[in-house]
Amino acid sequence: MTSTSSVPAIPTELTVRKQSRVLEMAFDNGSRFSLPFELMRVYSPSAEVRGHGPGQEVLQTGKRNVDVLDIEPVGNYAIRPVFSDGHDTGLYTWEYLYWLGENQSQLWEAYLQQLESAGHTRESGRDAPMAPAAKGGSCGH
Repeated sequence: MTSTSSVPAIPTELTVRKQSRVLEMAFDNGSRFSLPFELMRVYSPSAEVRGHGPGQEVLQTGKRNVDVLDIEPVGNYAIRPVFSDGHDTGLYTWEYLYWLGENQSQLWEAYLQQLESAGHTRESGRDAPMAPAAKGGSCGH
């Protein structure tokens, strides 16, 4: 998850577009990206989504209409979005945001394939409620 340069790009603009549900970003290297809130949410860097190691990822469903209610700065290196579904534990570093922007087409396709593998259609999984966590499966984050 690194940018193509050896020094991570730093954002010069972050604009929340509530109506279109995207985070527009401009970086100091001239790159610009428009990240859908849904993509940000399903690829949250939190332990709740990623687990604590390989194979522990939790497929996120029902996030098509998720909104970003607030974005809190974290030092000079990250943001913490507060999503309308209550999720607020992901710290999105500048490097991670850049990686999401740079790879969003491939990430989106991978997400849709995961939905299909879980028995949803590419569209229905985006609206399906989250499956309940297995007993003892919550990491508490």
